[in-house]
Amino acid sequence: MTRQISADEIDFVQIDEDLINRAIDVLDALKARGLKAVSAESCTGGLIATVLSEAPGAAEHFEGGFVVYTPAQKSSALKVSQTLIKDQGTVSVEVAVAMAEGALDTSNADVAVSVTGVAGPEPDEKGNPVGLVFFGCARRGQASFHEKRDFGNQGRSAIRCAAAAEALAIMKRCASDER
Repeated sequence: MTRQISADEIDFVQIDEDLINRAIDVLDALKARGLKAVSAESCTGGLIATVLSEAPGAAEHFEGGFVVYTPAQKSSALKVSQTLIKDQGTVSVEVAVAMAEGALDTSNADVAVSVTGVAGPEPDEKGNPVGLVFFGCARRGQASFHEKRDFGNQGRSAIRCAAAAEALAIMKRCASDER
């Protein structure tokens, strides 16, 4: 029999005002340029899509999001090569970029941001440390780019929240042509 847990036993993200304001800023940047965005999320588990969908009228500039928590789902939903995942690992620059490009290719969005990392509580199967997160960003007609952050082992919720905030900042810069 599986042991049942309750919310008071886990570290979970509580959405704060700052994260919502960041999402509103992203939507404003997209609106100013007539763009739409999509997210491809692993370790953030849909947090980016959640905050982007909070603002009224978000659907005008936010296409939606892919929550691709497993390697199989990254491959199935975003067409990330299984060979790439096997060779580089799911927490890698290459997979982050492939996720963003896959999200762009399978949507009507103009801008895509992706997040893949280790929220913990343990390092991943390749030995990547807790807090290591890779971001990919793709925009139609432009070269894709990536960023790497090490948020340190500060707990799952703090890592996930920091990764979502960083992804929103990247999405805003990409929408505003401020790479």
